[in-house]
Amino acid sequence: MKKKRLFTPGPTSVPEEILLEMAKPIMHHRTDEFRAIVKEVSNGLKYIFQTENNVFIIGSSGTGAMETAITNVFSKGNKIAVVCGGKFGERFAEIGSVYGLEILPVEIEWGKTFKAEELEKLLQENPDIKGLCTPLCETSTGTTFDVESYGKVISKFQDVILVVDGVSSLGAIPCYMDRWGIDVLLTGSQKALMLPPGLSFISLSKKAWEKTENSDIPKYYFDLKKYKKAIEKDDFPFTIPVSLVIGLKRSVDMFREYGLENIWSLHSKRAEATRKGIEEMGLELLSEKPSDAVTAIKLPEGIDGEKLVKNLRTQYGISMAGGQDKLKGKIIRISHLGYMDEFDVLTAIIAVGICLEQMGYKCNLEDGIKEAKKILFS
Repeated sequence: MKKKRLFTPGPTSVPEEILLEMAKPIMHHRTDEFRAIVKEVSNGLKYIFQTENNVFIIGSSGTGAMETAITNVFSKGNKIAVVCGGKFGERFAEIGSVYGLEILPVEIEWGKTFKAEELEKLLQENPDIKGLCTPLCETSTGTTFDVESYGKVISKFQDVILVVDGVSSLGAIPCYMDRWGIDVLLTGSQKALMLPPGLSFISLSKKAWEKTENSDIPKYYFDLKKYKKAIEKDDFPFTIPVSLVIGLKRSVDMFREYGLENIWSLHSKRAEATRKGIEEMGLELLSEKPSDAVTAIKLPEGIDGEKLVKNLRTQYGISMAGGQDKLKGKIIRISHLGYMDEFDVLTAIIAVGICLEQMGYKCNLEDGIKEAKKILFS
């Protein structure tokens, strides 16, 4: 018998208390009982998003929320800049292209960042840009982007909006939608919110809502005007995954109980312990600005990352993520998201070290554990 452990940046482990809530008998979604839950959940999501705006719940993966953002706030032929420093930045560009937008890709080396002064120069040189789409954390590289500074720059441009993919990081790292001037912020259920996949969430600023009035991109299921009308009655325009919403209520309650900033701090400490432990073992990080949501680790020459991930899963029941696209086989990624604790960090480091040694690479595992323990328990 083998215990299974999730260290992937989605899906993440789900607390037993949330699983138990979702295991209760299902209720009908057009009842006062369910609407009362929706009302509580909606208020809790505003806290997690740090916004006074409505947060809409959609039955989809995070990619559905990305598509919702594109189809509701832009129009055919609009020019948008997209930060393409990884797989999910590129996904925003792909969605925009499908819907007839003119994409100006901001091509940066995977693992590198995009500076606010570069953004200001880009907007000055391209006055027809209508929006910037960027990840808060690029999941494929474990890189955090300076969204706060982007918001300050974009506030100088009346006709430009800031669209942020927070799927892999919202709830795990600092993000203040209103304070930072984010116009569209989105995330998914299976990351920091500690739920199974199946729900996505999106919120729009007043500036973004003004854009929806002129959007001419076809939409039906992802039409936010339908969701806005329904939310006034604590309802949904379409059938929602009821059990997931019930689990979500427990999740947002936990965020309130522990405190959002305390949760951010825990993610930061565990991520730092992972990074320092991995470096002490003799390995390198990929990102120049590592995220506290997920750590991307370069693998030594001769080590096949796909094989390493498979060995971790089949031999020890430990699931980590490999590299994507151009990084396939070259990195592994360890998540710090959601339902984890200090001993999960140590388990992840030990598992990587043991598997690397079994594959012929000698690392300083004891030094790595010692360094991580110092950070976690000091």
